[in-house]
Amino acid sequence: MNSHYKSMFELKGKTAVVTGGIGILGRRICAGLAECGANVAVIDLDEAAASAFAAELSVSYGTVCRGYGCDITSVDEVRREAERIFQDFGKIDILLNNAATKSSDLDSFFAPFEQYSLKQWRKVMDVNIDAMFLVAQAVGKYMILQGTGGSIIQTASIYGMLGPDHRVYEGSSFMGRPINSPAVYSASKAAVYGLTRYLATYWAGHGIRVNAVTPGGIESGHNDTFQQKYAARTPLGRMARPDEIVGAFIFLASDASSYVTGQNIIIDGGLSAW
Repeated sequence: MNSHYKSMFELKGKTAVVTGGIGILGRRICAGLAECGANVAVIDLDEAAASAFAAELSVSYGTVCRGYGCDITSVDEVRREAERIFQDFGKIDILLNNAATKSSDLDSFFAPFEQYSLKQWRKVMDVNIDAMFLVAQAVGKYMILQGTGGSIIQTASIYGMLGPDHRVYEGSSFMGRPINSPAVYSASKAAVYGLTRYLATYWAGHGIRVNAVTPGGIESGHNDTFQQKYAARTPLGRMARPDEIVGAFIFLASDASSYVTGQNIIIDGGLSAW
C-alpha cells in the first residue's frame, strides 16, 4: 500500500521566516526546517551573525537560507525586512514568531515584583508581545497577498499558562547569577496565547493557520540546584533538551497539521499534568 503520510511533513519549496533565529532554540528550529527542505530567512539583531548561520544551513541542507538584521520592535525595520524577504524569496509560507528577551539589564529584569520598574516592564513587553504583533502583521499581509495561505507558529512558555513554583529558584542560578521568574515574563507569554487564538480565527478565511508552541524548562546553562529542583517537578524527571522542542514546530509548519489552528502544543515533560 502506497502511503503519503511521510511526505506531509516535507517542507520542500516552502519559505520560512524565523525571528530570534540565532538563539538557543531559534538555531535548532532553523536547522529543523532546512533539513525538512524549507528555504529559511533567519532574522536576528546581528545581520552578520544571522547571515553566517544561514550560510551554514545552506551548505548543510542544500536549501536557500539568508540572514537578515532587524530590530523587531521597530515598525519601520519590521516592514522593511518583511518586504525584503518577500522580494528575495518570492513568497512566505511559514512564520516562526520566536524572538523574546530577558533584557540586557538583568538586575532590573530579575528585580522583586514590589520594586519592578514600569520602564523595565515595557522593555520586555516591547519584544515579547508588541514585536510579535508587528511581525505577524507585516508577514501576514504578504501571506494574504500571495493567496496561498500559510502557517504562523508563535513561541510561548509554560509560565504563560502556570504560575512558577518559586521554591525552584531558591539557590538556583543561570550562567552564574541568581535568578527568578519575573511577572513580566509570565504576562507577556500569556499574551501570546490571546494573540494566537485571535489571529487563528481572524485569518482563517485566508487559509492562514496560527498556533503556539509552549516549551517547559530547557537545559541552557542552569546550575545543578535548579535542574534538580525543576526535574523533581516534572513527571519525566528532567528538563527538556533543545532538540526535543523542534518536532512540534516542524509539524505545525507542515501539511501534516493542515486542520490544526488556534491550538497550543505544550512540551513540558508533563509538568502541567499534575
